[in-house]
Amino acid sequence: MTGDEPAGDLCLVTGATGYIGGRLVPELLDAGYRVRAMARSPERLRDHPWAGRAQVVRGDVTDGDSLDRALDGVAVAYYLVHALSAGPGFEERDRAAARLFAERARRAGVRRIVYLGGLTPAGMPPERLSPHLRSRAEVGAVLLASGVPCTVLRAAVVIGSGSASFEMLRYLTERLPVMITPSWVGTRVQPIAVRDVLRYLVGSAAMPPEVSRAFDIGGPDVLTYEQMMHRYAAVAELPHRRILRVPMLSPGLSGIWIGLVTPVPRALARPLAESLRHEVVCAEHDITRWVPDPQGAPLAFDRALALALERVREAQVSTRWSSASLPGAPSDPLPTDPDWAGGSLYTDHRSAGVAAPPGALWRVVEGIGGENGWYSFPLAWAVRGWMDRLVGGAGIRRGRRDASRLRVGDALDFWRVEEIEPGRLLRLRAEMRVPGLAWLEMYAEPDPVHAGRSRYRQRALFHPHGLLGHLYWWAVSPFHAAVFGGMVRNIAHAAEQAPDPARGPAPTPSGGPPPPTA
Repeated sequence: MTGDEPAGDLCLVTGATGYIGGRLVPELLDAGYRVRAMARSPERLRDHPWAGRAQVVRGDVTDGDSLDRALDGVAVAYYLVHALSAGPGFEERDRAAARLFAERARRAGVRRIVYLGGLTPAGMPPERLSPHLRSRAEVGAVLLASGVPCTVLRAAVVIGSGSASFEMLRYLTERLPVMITPSWVGTRVQPIAVRDVLRYLVGSAAMPPEVSRAFDIGGPDVLTYEQMMHRYAAVAELPHRRILRVPMLSPGLSGIWIGLVTPVPRALARPLAESLRHEVVCAEHDITRWVPDPQGAPLAFDRALALALERVREAQVSTRWSSASLPGAPSDPLPTDPDWAGGSLYTDHRSAGVAAPPGALWRVVEGIGGENGWYSFPLAWAVRGWMDRLVGGAGIRRGRRDASRLRVGDALDFWRVEEIEPGRLLRLRAEMRVPGLAWLEMYAEPDPVHAGRSRYRQRALFHPHGLLGHLYWWAVSPFHAAVFGGMVRNIAHAAEQAPDPARGPAPTPSGGPPPPTA
């Protein structure tokens, strides 16, 4: 924290590494609140622009002791976590976490809980809801019954740069000029711009204690998903899209279809598709009694799309749906003991001298992935990405949040930035489905002998899980010379082709990257 801390109430933001949480923190700070950001891996918040203005604490909504520490002195607690796409049993995990959070918030004397849930059809019995919407509704009910005044905001499709709903809409529309779609594209929904969601979240902190209820929040437009795709095409200046509906695409098949066409993995796409079976339209707009809408708000759908596209094109996406780790993805940090006693650790070391200064080499390293590709054997990387998506992984099409800059916690295709030392080290942790844990380290270092030159070092590490992990390493080892060796040569060559930072991004090496992700 700096010495210029605001004097306002202290707000706890859970899920601060997520899409909404990462955007809510600076909004609360700008509104004059003090903020404590909670995350299971607080180091992933280190490079956020607001990190120096907020308290950052380690915590987990399933760990009562960590919640007690995080909630100490808190006036308003934002509950922005859920187990979406976490596999079987996610409803019970959501339920148990909400009950624990409610209990500890009451014990800590929290003045208000604010929760962002999902909009559900009016009057529909819980058993007829999709599991995702049913769980979100149940969490809201648990928090409302906590004894702590609670604001539950219920939103449908959130439109903003980097949101899962926006990315799904964007990729389906841009990549498929003619598409066969499930019947749910005819279901009516009421989308809302992310900036309006954030405005309602911030405004909820000041609600009087006698207000404890759920509020429907949405934009001014009620549209079918088909209409949303046509409107996107118009705003993005794409040719008219032809959409043919068929009745036989189940939510499971829809999830596979979405996962193959968009960067959103099947584990996340399926619950989103299941929820789109329901007509979700606001039944009221009572929140304006306590959080008035300024002129021009809520934003119209086309305006929300235009702003989101502008942020994407200008590389000004502050958080993405991939900001939160995928459930089941490896999360163990790289062992720091070189003689690690935890088991086998396979490594692949390579290096090369570079006839360019370290700064030019670092620009290539930090710009890796996304549209720039991985500087070797593009077909191999593409095939590995498709294989990962087929087994429910992230695949290689998550791309990058920013075209030239990385920060700890960023998703980078099927990697996650675990550590970055600007100008020197980039460490990536694999989030692809492999029988073990994997990392890739890239170093840009001055040449100890030749002034004005640099040395590129690269290290791939793999900690196998069981016999299958060992077999996996030995099965892929014969390809390392082509894949990892090619990376070293091409990264060095790219740095040598663009040694002057003023010349813009380094050129793509011969052979080209995988197909662009956007």
